Amino acid sequence: MAKVTLAGLQAMKREQRKIVGVVVWDYQMARIVDQVGVDIVSVGDTVGVNLWGRTNPFEIDLDEMIVVARAVRRGVRHALLSCDFPYGPLQEGPDSAVRAAIRLVKEAGVDLVKLDGAADHLPAVTAVHRAGIPVFAQFGITPQTALRHGVEYRADPGADAAVPLRMRDEMVAEAQRLEAAGAALLNFTNSGPVIGAEVTRAVSIPVVGGHGGGPWLDGRIRMATAAIGYAASALDDPPDTYANVARISFDAITAYAGDVRAGRQIKGGKST
Repeated sequence: MAKVTLAGLQAMKREQRKIVGVVVWDYQMARIVDQVGVDIVSVGDTVGVNLWGRTNPFEIDLDEMIVVARAVRRGVRHALLSCDFPYGPLQEGPDSAVRAAIRLVKEAGVDLVKLDGAADHLPAVTAVHRAGIPVFAQFGITPQTALRHGVEYRADPGADAAVPLRMRDEMVAEAQRLEAAGAALLNFTNSGPVIGAEVTRAVSIPVVGGHGGGPWLDGRIRMATAAIGYAASALDDPPDTYANVARISFDAITAYAGDVRAGRQIKGGKST
């Protein structure tokens, strides 16, 4: 399996071959998705809320992101590895953004850095790009832009929210400004089929999306845990996912507990 490159992603866009991205936070899942042959593995700052149970997404810091990215890096050989900036370095300005990007490259070995709300920080995008570090730039409807434009933001990853048509020209212009600033890849949040397709045609760099995205983009990106139904909430409300790992895990641990309580040897435990 060949190493994925940015040039390769550009070729996929030109040839209309879809790009597959997965958000991962641990070594074992990183190995699995890399062996599947996904194109992008993204270390999301959502790890704080979705894996560690934090209530505030702003609590995670750069040191923690580096620890997570290091673990994922050990499991990724073929895909491009991206890592999110936590809240702070981008908002503090270009110099801070460059320092954070350099740390992620040097200490965690990432291939590119993902900047959320990048359209509001074009000088930082350019500064990181000029430092020789590829930028994965996120834009679209976020909680911040939704408030600014008076539109609904739905955080549910399965919700097919879309950018309102009245914002069409603005989204196209934002994408073009990000490309001009040096972004190598775009993550269009809540694109919708009309504006998403227009933005994808308006730029030469690949455009992928998570929630609110669809086949009108150059590719998709989703949390591995969401794709496999890993969250404990799947026990009570079966999700629309490719598996229900929460239920499988619950049943397995229930069976293990039953063996222990009945005085039976546990599976895989004969040598311990």
